[in-house]
Amino acid sequence: MDLKAETREFLATRRARITPDKAGLPAYGGNRRVPGLRREEVAMLAGVSVDYYTRLERGNLGGVSEEVLEALAEALQLDEAERLHLFDLARAANASGAARSRARRTPPGTLRPAVQRILDAMGDVPAFVRNGRLDVLGTNVLGRALYAPLYDSPEQVAGKPVNSARFHFLDPDAAAAFFGEKAPRMAHDAVAILRAEAGRNPYDKSLTALVGELSTRSEDFRRLWASHDVRLHRTGTKVFHHPAVGLLELDYEALMLPADPGLQMNVYTAVPGSPSDDGLALLASWAATTLAASAEDVSTREGATDR
Repeated sequence: MDLKAETREFLATRRARITPDKAGLPAYGGNRRVPGLRREEVAMLAGVSVDYYTRLERGNLGGVSEEVLEALAEALQLDEAERLHLFDLARAANASGAARSRARRTPPGTLRPAVQRILDAMGDVPAFVRNGRLDVLGTNVLGRALYAPLYDSPEQVAGKPVNSARFHFLDPDAAAAFFGEKAPRMAHDAVAILRAEAGRNPYDKSLTALVGELSTRSEDFRRLWASHDVRLHRTGTKVFHHPAVGLLELDYEALMLPADPGLQMNVYTAVPGSPSDDGLALLASWAATTLAASAEDVSTREGATDR
């Protein structure tokens, strides 16, 4: 990723969305040439010189202090995800050459056996672990069953983790069927999560390759990527239209794994006694038969090949 371009476009898009009225400033003149605040207005609100803010918006965050970043976040009315993104961009800009080299060489996240055992022990709820690139690194049985459409998608790459962004943008008809009317919002959120990850580690070659492929193959992805929106994925409710069990409305919690930076465990639950609670029981039954039979069939074919 081009860190200076990331910074420049992020600050410019945040500035463009704030009107003088929203910022509590008088709007002098009727013909403003910019849709939002002018650079000098942001500089005044942040308490820095116009030249200094111009330098920041050109993508040069080298040596910027936390106090200035906080003032800038306040001036641009950044939410929590955007504020963290700004600080991530500054941290990356001030990283040493050695740190950048390590980031480029960092292997993709893998799931420790102990974490997989935790997933497997959660037998009554769907759960999976993903990284910041939206690769699904491991699931329990119910998690695998819930996300069956992703695993069955022809756009997933053999030998690599299932990736939910690939599903959204390279298999859009299947994504629309699975997520229903919420599919466009979830696609936007997927891009916003990838954009936040790009701020945390702009030197991740695997992320760069994923963004490059999606940008080349999906006009919707290109449009959403250009918005520079970022999002935290911590808690909420999702609705699934599962091909085997029908409608499931599930609450989710995202649990960070402190020993595995960048990985998080997503756990889904249904309201007790609700139709979705019954649906999870049906999903467990479906998983015990259909998925088990599929696994046995694959094992049989592999055994025949070995012979």
